[in-house]
Amino acid sequence: MKDEMIFILAFYNEKVSQMIVDKYGVEPLSALRRFLYSETYKMLTNVELEMWDFSPLGIFDMWEAEQITGNPRNSLYLRRD
Repeated sequence: MKDEMIFILAFYNEKVSQMIVDKYGVEPLSALRRFLYSETYKMLTNVELEMWDFSPLGIFDMWEAEQITGNPRNSLYLRRD
């Protein structure tokens, strides 16, 4: 499972950080750092939450909700109101 997790995280790191670059115009390394040091990333790495079924867009939405509200669980992707 460890090798699979490394591959999965690399996929999300690339996709989500690129979305941050595209939307916010930050440098790629800065975007990656912002993602890696987020609560959203901590949740993604928690194998008990099984978040690897989420699309990169869903993870990005969680990250963005965290930046705006302080909590990734406020994401519309999760709430689906």
